[in-house]
Amino acid sequence: MKRALVVQLTRFGDLVQTKRLILTLTRRGFEVHLCVDRSLKDLAEIIYPDCVVHALIAHGTGVNDNGISSTFTVNYKIFQVLENINFDQIYNLNFSSMNYALSSLFDSKKVVGHKMINGQTVKDPWFDLAFRFATERRSNINIVDYWAALSPEMIPASDVNPVAIPGNGGIGVVMAGRESRRSLPFDVFAPLILAARSANKNKKIFLLGGSSEKKAGEKLLSKLPPSIIKDTVNLIGKTDWKELVESVSNLDLLMTPDTGTMHLAAHLGTPVLGFFLSSAWCSETGPYGKGHTVIQADFDCSPCVESQPCYNDLKCLGPFNNSNLARFIVTRKAEHLPHGLSVFESECDFLGTNYVLKAGQDIGSKRRDRIRQFIGCHLGILDLGEHGPFPELAEKFYKEKDWVTGSRLVC
Repeated sequence: MKRALVVQLTRFGDLVQTKRLILTLTRRGFEVHLCVDRSLKDLAEIIYPDCVVHALIAHGTGVNDNGISSTFTVNYKIFQVLENINFDQIYNLNFSSMNYALSSLFDSKKVVGHKMINGQTVKDPWFDLAFRFATERRSNINIVDYWAALSPEMIPASDVNPVAIPGNGGIGVVMAGRESRRSLPFDVFAPLILAARSANKNKKIFLLGGSSEKKAGEKLLSKLPPSIIKDTVNLIGKTDWKELVESVSNLDLLMTPDTGTMHLAAHLGTPVLGFFLSSAWCSETGPYGKGHTVIQADFDCSPCVESQPCYNDLKCLGPFNNSNLARFIVTRKAEHLPHGLSVFESECDFLGTNYVLKAGQDIGSKRRDRIRQFIGCHLGILDLGEHGPFPELAEKFYKEKDWVTGSRLVC
């Protein structure tokens, strides 16, 4: 049997977003092995039951209760195991030092993505090109499709996640992700939750998140009326991976910023109402598949770079604090949507998941559609004769080395 190794050493959401690549490799007849950080091993085995999961210590110190680090011992053993498996292909998705070290175990001709050749770090031509697409983040593709396109014969986007359908189990609320600027403060979030509950027949509310969000959850509860608190279950910091999957799978709706739990909901077919602001942009990291809604902050500085300070006093948060947004969530009428926000719904197209405007404005839609067609032709999904030529895009995104090596479409 052919074997493929997928190395995904980043976080919760990225693990879930590797799904299209993994399903593509499985359909191509590979036995898929998945290398993850050990904190995600249990989740990986739940999400990808047909994969062989290998767990490294990629994050944290690996120090046990006695103050002794086990990082070297654990990782050395895993490296030995992986080196002794005859993999036909290795998909190395991240550009960390650990990823590069791991890639050096294998014949570089078998490694796709990021690798080391003669001590030099090298990106796959597709990754190199995709980094250039990222200079136009409003027109960028979903990261699920970015990783999946490393493999030929990608499965259709519609085959990745179920169409989102309410599960009749209440409303889930995720307080925050890793980046605080992407999240809604508890006093801004509370009225939106009440509005969604009103629109969903006063269903129960479930607060979800890790232990680091406990205080935020308590503050949120303080903003809810007593009659609502009695119908609210606080699960923040109280669920393991299995319990989180069970909780999210039955929800009518998950309300969340750009978080790993959002991607888990999409994986399970649970409808998402996402709130995207600051550095989060739905075309890049929105919930994957059909049937999700994103309320996107859209300003001239959006999306920003999360590693850089905000010099605009986080003005993209302002519209979420407008009382009309709660009215919009209840009525879904465009006239109630505050200025500075746009509403998108997720669909599947020839390339992957795309977001279609439902309210507000989308001044970049034509540019985004054109770039998607360009990428589709580059990947051989669309016919260049029908959709091309793309002289202005080829001139911008292709470099001389692409013309020399042939790693580009003919324009």
